[in-house]
Amino acid sequence: MSITDYDQLIHLFRNAGVVRLYIKRLSPNDNSKNQIYLGSDFQTLNILPHRTPVREKDNFKAHLNLEWLDESGNLNKAPTAQLILYPQYPEVRMSGFLKGAANAPNRLLTSRDEGRVMFLGVAASDKIIGYVIDRDNPISSVIARLIDTNSAGVFTEIFIGETNLRELLLKLAEIYRKGWIDSKRLNSNGNAVPCNAPNCGGYTLEAELGVTPNGYPLPDYLDFEIKQYGVNNFESMKPLSPLTLMTPEPTGGYYVDMGVEAFVRKYGYTDKMGRPDRLNFGGIHTIGKRTDITGLTLNLKGYNSVKGNFDPDNGGIVLEDDQGRIAALWNFSSLMEHWTIKHARAGYIPSMARTELAKQYSYGPIISLGLGTDFKLFLDAIAVGHIYYDPGIKVENISSDHPKTKRRSQFRIRISSLYTLYRSWQEYNLAVL
Repeated sequence: MSITDYDQLIHLFRNAGVVRLYIKRLSPNDNSKNQIYLGSDFQTLNILPHRTPVREKDNFKAHLNLEWLDESGNLNKAPTAQLILYPQYPEVRMSGFLKGAANAPNRLLTSRDEGRVMFLGVAASDKIIGYVIDRDNPISSVIARLIDTNSAGVFTEIFIGETNLRELLLKLAEIYRKGWIDSKRLNSNGNAVPCNAPNCGGYTLEAELGVTPNGYPLPDYLDFEIKQYGVNNFESMKPLSPLTLMTPEPTGGYYVDMGVEAFVRKYGYTDKMGRPDRLNFGGIHTIGKRTDITGLTLNLKGYNSVKGNFDPDNGGIVLEDDQGRIAALWNFSSLMEHWTIKHARAGYIPSMARTELAKQYSYGPIISLGLGTDFKLFLDAIAVGHIYYDPGIKVENISSDHPKTKRRSQFRIRISSLYTLYRSWQEYNLAVL
């Protein structure tokens, strides 16, 4: 027997901890023999939590923590479930979802029947909860009204539980109306403590939202990644600095082969502020433009922006010298790992800071929400120069026997270009809520 009541099914998903629920109408070719097609781009990587993609020959494979929901509300692990990424097409498929899984929907996922629908729920960890119905299930009539109403690639999202845009906006409006808020952060126990670091604007906002540190790959609050950025005032909204998207370490090139100290000694420069016994490696590196201070050029290798495919063997972001030697390389698999599900939907909140009475922050009122991204949009933004490399690497005590290195490889973007990373970009005025 299968679950035939829509409300009961949603209740079981909520009980299993699902905070984001997707449905996919299965085609005849979506089965265990042919795998399940999940899209002609890499948006799936920003929807479904997965392990680090591992290259196997010309493809990437990423393990999924998938469990099948049965009629009793029990969860049954699918130990070999995985995503397969075919960068040469490109496309993503799911495989291994039945092998070794008790009470899995074997009959439905070995057939070519029309009208089947697959549910995939993302829980507040790295777990994915799955369920499949056939066209004769009464739930199908409800699904027919939902399909394509909120598209996310091949999926349609059903908003359940905490996934609530209205609630997010109301909470941010509440924080905006508080005005100046003492700088703080939440410790691992969830208790607010003073924050005196330069980046306390983000910590203070997270504390107001009740976000405590965790190791989950999911977004911060109500299924949104929340990012703040400093502005000069809330009228002109001029950003004080670009936004750092991620800080991945290189995976190849001279940087990896010889080490960061040797890299800075070869491509770095004497500290511009006159601090003695120190070498720096910095400067803005934009695609295709030589950065004179380092003598290096940022390039994108093995990516076809027209077809959207890339070369998993030789491709990546590279820093090259004038002779074409690779100083540093970030391969595509490591970049895909960083451009994760946390970026699927994000809220960007402006802030102001003051220190006259105490270190304090104020937020809002005009915020932006980005929905829907994938790895191709990230690479496209690099290809046109919206995302650039802006490192802050240094070696101190260079004349001693024990030089001290600091690593920080930053990929940054200007606030005005953020919209290019998302399929949907909306601004909201919290003052009218």
